[in-house]
Amino acid sequence: MYQRILVPTDGSELAAVAANAAISFAQACGGNIVALSVAYPEPVLLSAEGAVAAGAELGVDVLLEQAQHYVGQVSDAARRAGVACTALTAYGYSPADEIIEVAKRHHCDLIFIASHGRRGLSRLIAGSVTQRVLAYSPVPVMVYRPHIAHARGRLTEASPSAMRAPG
Repeated sequence: MYQRILVPTDGSELAAVAANAAISFAQACGGNIVALSVAYPEPVLLSAEGAVAAGAELGVDVLLEQAQHYVGQVSDAARRAGVACTALTAYGYSPADEIIEVAKRHHCDLIFIASHGRRGLSRLIAGSVTQRVLAYSPVPVMVYRPHIAHARGRLTEASPSAMRAPG
């Protein structure tokens, strides 16, 4: 079935839940994982008054170190599960474009990606990495959306919500 599964991570709790599901999926398929974290600078936004509001700017080295930590977590979980994992980091201004390039370069046959499920203004401001990957991926994409435990405010379990074959 799927032998090389690309699992992007941004270090969030949602990405960790999706990575664990991807590892289980890889076990079931007899596949392996390519874990990827893309280090990218935070976008600069204009405020309503016209002033530039930028978050704390981190150097490239710090961003790449964080990305290495994130893929290290996925790699450790895969190793504990007995699934082979290649851990990669990249630096770029478009995480979606980096994800797509890594999928091509490493001959992945599936991208297993989490979705934050942003809507409205937050999606407009933050953009949607998952949406762009879905639109431009040369390989099938499995979008993993969690069930949210509203009472506890935490991620509990998740399920695949969409799969799109290219073309």
